[in-house]
Amino acid sequence: MPTRSTPAVGQGVIGIESRADDQRSRAALAALHHADSYTRLVAERSFAATLGGSCHSPIAAHATLDGGTLILHGFIGAPDGSETYRDRVSGPATEAEALGRELARRMQSAGAETLLERLRQEAAASS
Repeated sequence: MPTRSTPAVGQGVIGIESRADDQRSRAALAALHHADSYTRLVAERSFAATLGGSCHSPIAAHATLDGGTLILHGFIGAPDGSETYRDRVSGPATEAEALGRELARRMQSAGAETLLERLRQEAAASS
């Protein structure tokens, strides 16, 4: 349940890369493409990118699909748990990227941006 424990962005998704000009590999990999998983990943990655997140950021997102509706849960928290932000958005699955940006911006406005900036400054000072 993402309202209790939200996983990191992209959890459970496997990415395989190939050269753009390698049509044989691309054709073989096309059979592995799962459109719903890709849609969910687009929303989650858009959320993280809007926040300036990386694999070391204290952010998480989990998208689900209910028919043509995408539901995106987001989490941003201090590493020690002293400050946390949770929110969610829903809308047309065709708007996955925009929904990720919308959720990130709402959470930034709610105070999460101040937390993330403080954590960036702390990380810079310790390196």
